[in-house]
Amino acid sequence: MGCRIGVIADTHGLLREEVKKHLQGCDRIFHAGDIHTPFVVEELNRIAPTCFVRGNADKEWAETIPLTQDIDDIGIRVYMIHNQKQIDRALESYDLIIYGHSHKYEEKHIDGRIWLNPGSCGPRRFRLPITMAMLYIEDDGTIRIERIDINAAEQKPDTEITADAVKKYLPAIMKEIDKGVSVEQLAKRFHLSKELSEQICRLYLTHPGVDADGIMSKLGL
Repeated sequence: MGCRIGVIADTHGLLREEVKKHLQGCDRIFHAGDIHTPFVVEELNRIAPTCFVRGNADKEWAETIPLTQDIDDIGIRVYMIHNQKQIDRALESYDLIIYGHSHKYEEKHIDGRIWLNPGSCGPRRFRLPITMAMLYIEDDGTIRIERIDINAAEQKPDTEITADAVKKYLPAIMKEIDKGVSVEQLAKRFHLSKELSEQICRLYLTHPGVDADGIMSKLGL
């Protein structure tokens, strides 16, 4: 009979109705991290048994969620992690590697295995598309992946600020952080989402010496 698995990442506390509709009828769901709230865990498990990994935005409440998952009960072997840059093992024995973090959909076929980032189906980041993936595994181990764009014809940015504008404002934002300005004040002052303000603050404070280009790179912009 094979199986149908919904693959998502970077929901950041937002589980869209359209995403839930696509997930209905799935045998399993894989979530590649940055879940953000236990509400998402509960909602997804009500739809289908869900396998999660913990992302960098998943804090104290998510301490029991593993950083990686090794899945081998679906006819293929899957390795799942939030940030592919943190992979610290050989992956020759895996058929599929699933990751998130960048908010950008990616599907690569390398040396007989597939690398899949379903993108983000949570809050929109700039003009990046809102995406997820559907994984189909046949009884003979054949893998088929379908990219799903959420409201592709209707998507609008969650914020009008562009990546170029963020880069322009970053030196001023960094100075404000040095002064102890709060995340909420930064968001209001520079017309950013609270989530983006939090990301910039975290990157700046946890990477001493990082410059504006470094922050843009780590944001995936």
